[in-house]
Amino acid sequence: MTIVEIPVPGHEVVLQATDPERGFVAIIAIHDTTLGPAVGGVRMWRYRGGFAEALADVLHLSRGMTSKSALARTALGGGKAVIIGDARTQKCEALFFWFGRFVDSLQGRYITAEDVGTDLYDLDLIAKETAHVAGRSREVGGSGDPSPFTALGVQSGIEACLAAAFGSPDLKGRCVAIQGLGHVGYWLARLLHRAGARLKVADIDARRVERVCDEMRAEPVASGDILSVACDVLSPCALGGVLDPVAISRLRAPIVCGAANNQLRDPECGVLLHRRGVLYAPDYVVNAGGIINISEERAAGGYDETRAAARVRAIGQVLGEVIALAQSEDIATAQAADRLAAGILDDERRRRAPARSACAR
Repeated sequence: MTIVEIPVPGHEVVLQATDPERGFVAIIAIHDTTLGPAVGGVRMWRYRGGFAEALADVLHLSRGMTSKSALARTALGGGKAVIIGDARTQKCEALFFWFGRFVDSLQGRYITAEDVGTDLYDLDLIAKETAHVAGRSREVGGSGDPSPFTALGVQSGIEACLAAAFGSPDLKGRCVAIQGLGHVGYWLARLLHRAGARLKVADIDARRVERVCDEMRAEPVASGDILSVACDVLSPCALGGVLDPVAISRLRAPIVCGAANNQLRDPECGVLLHRRGVLYAPDYVVNAGGIINISEERAAGGYDETRAAARVRAIGQVLGEVIALAQSEDIATAQAADRLAAGILDDERRRRAPARSACAR
């Protein structure tokens, strides 16, 4: 394994690992460890833009993890990893053993977990080479699949948005359009259906759409139309970057609240949503359920599902603080969330400063 550092201003360390003989390429980006070791899933994806696109993705995702962990009060930092490859055809045990050694080389500074393209079985393979793995199955002492907890946090966020926009958090009779019915999207659909919401759903996999329509009496929508469908809440739960200026101009939903990471194509899109009067729930605020659940593995006395669920439900309260700040300052909710997260990090840095100064003397 060859590991080289990539200098990136604003990140603590970014490392690229390669194995040319076997074609393995991975990147680990540690953005900030002010609050604790960096935690972030490992994404396996075939980047059509090559290494440059993969690097941009892992940098963006790791920055978001820092803010997510800060606002969720997990006592963890922000990081992320990507493996460049097609998760459908290029997975093998040797790849994840190799990646596990890459993680282990950081000696606990980065803790990996599940993400797009990886699953609990992959984590078990990684764990054969490193102890720095979170979110493993409960059979081996982990907290299990984080998807239901991520979905629960998004539901809490949707309810907070409904309360802010309509005066009541009640989902009964509200129409929610879900883009993406993977692990989180499916669980979210179940929760919303049970709460009485009407669902419109889309996914590039027709079998997922059929399943949700059969089980939850959802209305199918073409993937190309879901972002502009008329609804009370649009919930992006697929890949990021879906909210660009064109998509925003076509929105027919007063609320956007979903699980997908990095939904905004760029920061200016958050301002565009604000100008249009669309209430946007910053993704890293509402999709923190998974990382909250994982953080409970580190709690004194071990993992407790009831305690984890209660912390995840509090996401709605955090989002309420974000919305209140945005309204009082007349700024975008994305800007308000960034400001609150930065404040938490700054407070911790100030708290540590006297201790560092004393040591220096």
